[in-house]
Amino acid sequence: MTPQTHNTRYTGTAISLHWLIALAIFANLALGFYVSDLPFSPQRIRLISYHKWMGVTIFLFAVIRAFWRLTHKPPALPDSIPRWQQMASAAAHGLLYLLIVIVPLSGWFYSSAAGVPVMYFGVIRLPDLIGADKALAANLKELHEALNFILIAVVILHVLAALKHHFMDRDEILVRMLPFLKSRS
Repeated sequence: MTPQTHNTRYTGTAISLHWLIALAIFANLALGFYVSDLPFSPQRIRLISYHKWMGVTIFLFAVIRAFWRLTHKPPALPDSIPRWQQMASAAAHGLLYLLIVIVPLSGWFYSSAAGVPVMYFGVIRLPDLIGADKALAANLKELHEALNFILIAVVILHVLAALKHHFMDRDEILVRMLPFLKSRS
């Protein structure tokens, strides 16, 4: 059997959602780290509100992306990629989808337990997911932080794998998700 050549890209919608979510995650992680070191002040409260807005937006885009993915099959991986790498890719993508949904949810649960409402764009009050409970809030804060560090680790692995495919394996994996790269074939 000859190896297949796959130079089919993801759909424009999948590419747009991928990069929009990625940029929003990077921005929100940076904002979250920055805010965590600020002393209590009106500026800190405002920036935490922005962090929540972005988290809700990431959650909404993640749900849209998940539905898109369920209804639009991604391009197949080349046959030249070993089975274990294909399985690792599927697991990593599944974990990324899970994290981009549960990280914002964990923040929402934390806000609810802390007794601080989530106001989307300062206008729409989202419902509390649980009642106020300071002890639970402390645990949920730790969970939210831990999930973010797991997300960072998985994103780093995802980026390294894409770069490995592009520069070492010289296959079309990265080309499929970057609209400005040209196919080598």
